[in-house]
Amino acid sequence: MPPVKDSATQNNVGISLARQLLLWVLLPQLVLWLAGGIASYQLASRYAERAIDSSLLQASRSLARQLKPIGSGLLIDFPRAAQDILEADPSDRYYYMVSSPPGKFILGNQLLPSPSVFGEPNINAPYSEDIHLQRNASAKNSSAESEPMRMVSLYLHIGEKDDNPQSLLVQVARSSANRQELAQRILVDMLLPLSSLMLLMTLIVWLGIRAGLAPLARLLQQVEGRAPMDLAPLQLSSAPKELWSLVRALNTLLQTVRDNVAQQKRFIGDAAHQLRTPLAGLKSQTEIAMETTQDPELRKRLGRVHESAVRSAHVVTQLLTLARAEPESTLTHDLQDVNLTALAQDVTAALVPRALKAHIDLGMEAEANAQALHIQGNALLLREALMNVIDNALHYAGAHAQVTVRTFCHPETLGLEVEDDGPGIDSGQLDRVFERFVRATDIGSGCGLGLPIVKEIIERHGGQVHLLAVRPHGLKVRMLWPRTKLQKEPAL
Repeated sequence: MPPVKDSATQNNVGISLARQLLLWVLLPQLVLWLAGGIASYQLASRYAERAIDSSLLQASRSLARQLKPIGSGLLIDFPRAAQDILEADPSDRYYYMVSSPPGKFILGNQLLPSPSVFGEPNINAPYSEDIHLQRNASAKNSSAESEPMRMVSLYLHIGEKDDNPQSLLVQVARSSANRQELAQRILVDMLLPLSSLMLLMTLIVWLGIRAGLAPLARLLQQVEGRAPMDLAPLQLSSAPKELWSLVRALNTLLQTVRDNVAQQKRFIGDAAHQLRTPLAGLKSQTEIAMETTQDPELRKRLGRVHESAVRSAHVVTQLLTLARAEPESTLTHDLQDVNLTALAQDVTAALVPRALKAHIDLGMEAEANAQALHIQGNALLLREALMNVIDNALHYAGAHAQVTVRTFCHPETLGLEVEDDGPGIDSGQLDRVFERFVRATDIGSGCGLGLPIVKEIIERHGGQVHLLAVRPHGLKVRMLWPRTKLQKEPAL
């Protein structure tokens, strides 16, 4: 019988071990990747800022060289072509301004702010800073549009030291858009190889996890793929130390179950011998006593004793059969190929003499495509189940009834059924008769264990049993097994 799946257990099933391991490996990688991306962007911005500062400083010095003192004046040799080159690219704006401290404008763009210098400025020492330049000079409110820029300020002296040199402030500013674009390019160039390496590492880690968990998957296949009655030790050719400990624990548990089942089997055999022998002797003694006595009252009492002994022997036999059909007991029985059609023929033939004695017509039918129906199971238990069904039919159908044993094959199922035209069972009792010690009639000396035994055996073999009412009267007991690829095709 296939293992029963607990819905509560299924609802509590968490994420797989492989995914957990992959998650715990990838999370640190992702954090490191993000941290590396942020650090790379900052590093790229710093290098881009240094490059822009260097270019702005060169532009400031070049602009300063175009300023030459003449007497008390200043000659500005800054051709229009150079100014057009600085302002040619609208996406990468350049602004410049030359002034004489403390703020006397000489040339350039008056929008540039004064540099943030604390204390006395150093001559020929560049000062770099980020500024926001308002594009509209007349805008005085905070909503005026501003542009982020990078500015380099250079203080210098023009003229000879002895001639009281003139102090000048040269400022060159450049839009930050170019710097951000450069930083983004550097970031992309760094993150693309890093991302590819991370993906490759993820693939290698995933393959490693699958390889590491392969022994666990093989163990799972062994446990899920074995029959319920298979208690053989689990086998693993190679496995980690932790998995070997689990396998040893499972094998120890299986060995304990095998020992307990063997002990139970021995108890059943001993109980059968100890109970059947005294009851058989009691039956024999009461039969002899009834034949030898002439006292009617004594014969009547002996008859009751004999009837009780027969009933007790029947109950003991049924209880022992039920014990053998229990899941724990069937685990020790070897599975073998059982031909259901041949089994039905043998059991029917064995019960024909009893049917003739009870004046019952007992017959066997097999569909044309059901001459050879095979399942994997225990032949003795299956024979016991079919014997109980036919025995019930012979016992309760009544004289001159017809009992038919039939085998059939459907595309999805294999089946055995026993049909009689006796009084049948009330429809309200069809399900209750499978409960132990429940009888649907007071006729006869049954103990209410026949059909529970049948149900236990059939379900232990992966099948189902159903009771169906027959019109106008009668009862049909149908036993079904699912047809699998392992079962042989019926002979046509």
